[in-house]
Amino acid sequence: MQFPQWVVDRVVARQGCLHPYATLAPSRTAFVIIDLQNYYTQPGYLGECAQAPSTFGVVNRLAGALRAAGGHVIWVQTSADGADQFWSHHHAHMLTPERSARRLRELGSDSEGFKIAAGLQVEAGDDFVTKRCYSALVPGSSRLDEVLKARGVAHVLIGGTVTNVCCESTARDAMMMDYATIMVDDALSAVTPAEHEQSLQNWMLFFGDVLNSEEVIARLQLDAVAFAAG
Repeated sequence: MQFPQWVVDRVVARQGCLHPYATLAPSRTAFVIIDLQNYYTQPGYLGECAQAPSTFGVVNRLAGALRAAGGHVIWVQTSADGADQFWSHHHAHMLTPERSARRLRELGSDSEGFKIAAGLQVEAGDDFVTKRCYSALVPGSSRLDEVLKARGVAHVLIGGTVTNVCCESTARDAMMMDYATIMVDDALSAVTPAEHEQSLQNWMLFFGDVLNSEEVIARLQLDAVAFAAG
């Protein structure tokens, strides 16, 4: 992603360089893939992001490269089970009654909407985490932090949909929990290009790094070369 010069200038002034992570140790890196479920990616569902399927190839390629290098792939899925109770304000005041009922129905954990979308390459060794609200790391939402710690993860790569809601919310919490967090530009999607770009600009200014998938893979390979040489 090309950032405006004013974003570049402010980031460099703050941290001395644009991209702080020269290499990524695969064994300490997790690709956290958020909400690539039928509900958020397929036509006919309330939560559809039409741009999401265009990222599936990138997600598959990066997940495969990270697995091959010895890293970790984690699929995060939202469930609306009981959300009218534990997230009652959202369902009662921020959704119409019709939309609330439809979200509860289409995103229940026993629904087709909950399932990972076809076309995504899931492997037996991957981890699966169910979350209850936008951020997978807010207290009580999911066991993502437990999984990351159990795997010894230091670097978190964020992909999925939508960029400026569940992906950014989880990424912000990861950063503030001291994970080195990278938003993977071409593995993310939002409802509009403007929302995607504005989210990543703000993320870059204050929270962490933004790289595309090829830049991430290059850093994984550089770490392997450095390890072999050492």
